[in-house]
Amino acid sequence: MTACSAPAQVPQFDHVVVVVMENHSFSQILGNANAPYINGLAGENANFTQSFAIEHPSQPNYLDLFSGSNQGVTDNSCPHTFNVANLGGQLIASGFTFAGYSEELPAAGSTVCSAGTAPYTYQRKHNPWVNFSDVPPESNQPFTAFPSDFTTLPTLSFVVPNQCHDMHDCSVATGDAWLQANIDPYAQWAKTHNSLLVLTWDENDSSIPNQITTIFVGALVVPGQYGETINHYTVLATLEALYGLDAAGAAANQTPITDVWDTTVFKGGFELE
Repeated sequence: MTACSAPAQVPQFDHVVVVVMENHSFSQILGNANAPYINGLAGENANFTQSFAIEHPSQPNYLDLFSGSNQGVTDNSCPHTFNVANLGGQLIASGFTFAGYSEELPAAGSTVCSAGTAPYTYQRKHNPWVNFSDVPPESNQPFTAFPSDFTTLPTLSFVVPNQCHDMHDCSVATGDAWLQANIDPYAQWAKTHNSLLVLTWDENDSSIPNQITTIFVGALVVPGQYGETINHYTVLATLEALYGLDAAGAAANQTPITDVWDTTVFKGGFELE
């Protein structure tokens, strides 16, 4: 008689927040004394030691992470409009909620290509959801709208710091301090409120390979160093699996991450055949 393994499981979180930082390789962040907060997260939570971006430059990677494809965009041009499957649209169509919070976005629903004063600028190239026709304007919010009462967060949201705080135009230490001041309150809350933080980078510094830091923090996360190879498509497939959504684009070719969850305390979720 052949033994059959049980289907893998993924949880369903009340809230997920995905924070995307900029243009630093794994080795520039992990082990860097100028990033004590991030290194603390990596040591106490799920740290993916073989995480990779898909390509260069920035904008295609954001589109990859949000929709499983760069949608034919291979540069940082603006604007674009797409009518294809994407994480935000899928969540909304399935009865969940979505929002993206961009620092320096001048107003909710704004479609401008850039705003702010350097280096503290908003750049639409870092905001993929504004490009998709099934994501409504009210889902495109400035970071000033990010709630202090985390129970009021959407089901899933993205946070994109400005070009200084995301490490694009300012130091690793500056970005690390911003994360500790602005994201750590949610990270700590998530651990006891069935919620999850995903901290990742869009791409590395253009060195080979395109290795980046990705850390999962929150309830049901088993701390450790995880060595399986993942990329933006893997993370997208995992986020979609958490809510029973079909995998978009190249995410359909990836296996969702299942080995970081404490399945003994699941309150709900989905089985993956």
